[in-house]
Amino acid sequence: MSTIKIDGNHLTLEDIINVARHYHSIELTSSARKEVELSRQYVDELVASGEVVYGITTGFGNFSNVHISKDEARALQKNLIISHSCGIGECFSTEIVRAIMLLRINNLAKGFSGIRLSTLNTLIEMLNKKVHPRIYEKGSLGASGDLVPLAHMVLPMIGEGEAEYQGEMLSGIDAMKRAGISPIELTSKEGLALINGTQVMTAVGALTVYDAIALLKANDIATGLTMEALNGITDPFIPELHALRPHPGQGIVAANLLTLLKGSERTTHQGELRVQDAYSLRCAPQIQGASYDALAFVKSRVEIEINSVTDNPIILRDKKMGISGGHFHGQPMALAFDFLGIALAEIANVSERRIERLVNPALNNELPAFLTEHGGLHSGYMIVQYAAASLVSENKVLAHPASVDSIPSSANQEDHVSMGTIAARKALDIFKNAKSVVGMELMLACQAIDLNKQDSDKALGRGTKAAYDIIRSLISPLSEDRVTYIDMHKAIELIDDHFIEKVEFALGEKLL
Repeated sequence: MSTIKIDGNHLTLEDIINVARHYHSIELTSSARKEVELSRQYVDELVASGEVVYGITTGFGNFSNVHISKDEARALQKNLIISHSCGIGECFSTEIVRAIMLLRINNLAKGFSGIRLSTLNTLIEMLNKKVHPRIYEKGSLGASGDLVPLAHMVLPMIGEGEAEYQGEMLSGIDAMKRAGISPIELTSKEGLALINGTQVMTAVGALTVYDAIALLKANDIATGLTMEALNGITDPFIPELHALRPHPGQGIVAANLLTLLKGSERTTHQGELRVQDAYSLRCAPQIQGASYDALAFVKSRVEIEINSVTDNPIILRDKKMGISGGHFHGQPMALAFDFLGIALAEIANVSERRIERLVNPALNNELPAFLTEHGGLHSGYMIVQYAAASLVSENKVLAHPASVDSIPSSANQEDHVSMGTIAARKALDIFKNAKSVVGMELMLACQAIDLNKQDSDKALGRGTKAAYDIIRSLISPLSEDRVTYIDMHKAIELIDDHFIEKVEFALGEKLL
């Protein structure tokens, strides 16, 4: 397992996945260590001089006008962490905690925060030895950064709070001791350097973006299978048509569908069975392509943020300044993650509409009602559509943007906040719901293909055949009612099990 070099400037989305999910270790580059040490030297000079710099020689928030003496510097930083540890709700998963730690390390490695190298190395050692602080999901306003959850990240570093180690939740001090890591005493600027930034919202959003890329491809596969089941018309997908409206995502979806359906004997051309399909099939490139474009935008914002300085104050030693700015404000990510949630909600919306077309005897091209041959005694997949509709409805509530709300804090010193962490958590919830709906469509489309007796001797496309075979290796056709959630969960979990790669392997090419 390779060690990822951290310098604050070159972290990638794939690096985050490798550290968060595959437990790759990290280490600072020599240049990063030098930058951290030089930045710290300047902070020590500021403290020695008594110059007024926010968070170094003053209190925080509305207490920025309160001067803090050299003798009080250590107490100030500890008090900051323990007073800001106000997390509530459920706790973040281990992979999100690891992503949070990694992103904060990368931010500090840039050398603009004034933290001691030894303190940064403690956080790195915790990540490498799998000491995972207990971080609560709720409590952040997204400005000044993710103060509350990041404070919980720091607690075990100072021998407080709780942390998971080797599968057991322990007190922070016990987790550190078992891992052979010595707790530290924070000094001037360090508490603020550790908690003032956007790493929680960005960690949640980055993992969601990574998974959403695969979901959009799985949704294209589901669309292709439904096209096979309903003898869909492929003419609306030809490249000459999409060249006339060259939105990138639109072209991607159209090309993916033609690739998946290549060789199909079940799809049709306009005028053969009908003149046109409903929007959920005919307009799939336009609907789903817009989500591809949205995802590309959000991914670009994430890639900027994970290698940015989001601290306050920022130490500009070349200018001999510690500037109190606003890089901690999560608005750039809040808007992006709200957009991500909306884009993923639309994927679920259109998938559920195709599910309805598959089960509704008025819409499904004379297939049996609810995809069962013995309707009445058996309900078939009637209630699967109910479940999909429930998730889609929930997504519509969740897709309301968090970023349009702001409640002033710290006696109106912090009079506009981003709510970006709420936006990121909502996007993750919407993603989970959307993945479930797409999994349901994959399962139902295969059942509809099996029930389309008039086409039973006709070939599926190369890509859709591969997808059908994978699904059928896990879920048998439904001939009579059985406990439905078991099959549903298999179909949903399939999306995470290298489903895209397996289909691409059968195709001999990658989907766009």
